[in-house]
Amino acid sequence: MVPVFSQEKIYGCDFEACGGCRTDCCRRNKPAIGPAFINDWRNGKITLDNIAKELGVSKSTVSRALSGKGRIGEATRLKIQAYAREQGIWQEIKQEPGPVRTENIAVVIPMDAYSTNVPFFQECLLGISEMATMLRYNVLITTSNAHDISELQSLVESNRVDGMLLTRALEDDRALQYLSQANFPTALTGTCRYDNIIQVDTDNEGAAEKMTTLLIGKGFRRFAFLVKDMSYNVDRKRHEGFCRALIKNGISEKDQLFYNGSIRMEFLDAIIENIISKKVECIICGDDEICTMVMSRLQAEGYRIPKDVAIASLYNSTNLDCYSPAVTAVSVAASQMGGTAVRQLIQRLRGENYEKKTMLDYDILFRKSTN
Repeated sequence: MVPVFSQEKIYGCDFEACGGCRTDCCRRNKPAIGPAFINDWRNGKITLDNIAKELGVSKSTVSRALSGKGRIGEATRLKIQAYAREQGIWQEIKQEPGPVRTENIAVVIPMDAYSTNVPFFQECLLGISEMATMLRYNVLITTSNAHDISELQSLVESNRVDGMLLTRALEDDRALQYLSQANFPTALTGTCRYDNIIQVDTDNEGAAEKMTTLLIGKGFRRFAFLVKDMSYNVDRKRHEGFCRALIKNGISEKDQLFYNGSIRMEFLDAIIENIISKKVECIICGDDEICTMVMSRLQAEGYRIPKDVAIASLYNSTNLDCYSPAVTAVSVAASQMGGTAVRQLIQRLRGENYEKKTMLDYDILFRKSTN
């Protein structure tokens, strides 16, 4: 759709016949929109700013809606175009739009991935970069803030990227909601409720259930379960899998300890003291970062693993290789996850067949930390 501003329609006259509305014909041929508006437009008083203020949107949003360039929500675009059409200052001509490709994909990394050593994101980025290079796409890396998606919106609306790849999602994620509503080509290394978002993940719930079931089979009955943030889908799914294993094996959830969101060094002493005093037999950590923190503290306090307390991680990484005894963990190919996600996204961008949802395999590595 190519929008145009029609001066003839604005003034209700033939521009060429009246010399560009410099005669009195406009006064004689009053258009339906009213002379006040005509005079304001003629005198430069009706501007994008005026329309923006009238509709409660930004000037750039008005410009994008009327020019057909940039991305905005469908409801907002239609509202602005309808208003401009009613005022007689805008009409549209249908034509086949030609896709403009930048060959760029934005990869969104959580802000805390830069402040902590989280191998998952490093490995995921490696897989993304290698696959994108093979498919001749560029990768632009940006960070996300759960409460501010303005940078992400700017990337989309300025047409600087063809698609977006998010590496983590909240249960109620504003970025995913925005991208889904805009129908912007997006992939996620994880799962979400939006059907038009490409999703590549491993079965975190199933992996947590299977590991817990195997640990129960080894005789463990009292657990401490530690995750960073239950507002993230991955931690929520892992907790659900843990609880399901307990229920299936007739073990009460009330007898277990659960820690969420306060797994920081300054709280570790209190957490470990509580774990030991409650006679916990096995600690299940939501990821490798938590596991290394807990192991370091336990060993610094003189506790023996697994004799005094066993420990396992629901994500394996190179971080765990530095610890002894070797840690029981769920092994997930993060690089494969990233590579698969970006490949499916590029296939969508190129109009090729692609998988909307992919579940990758995982392995459970039983090691000395639980034996």
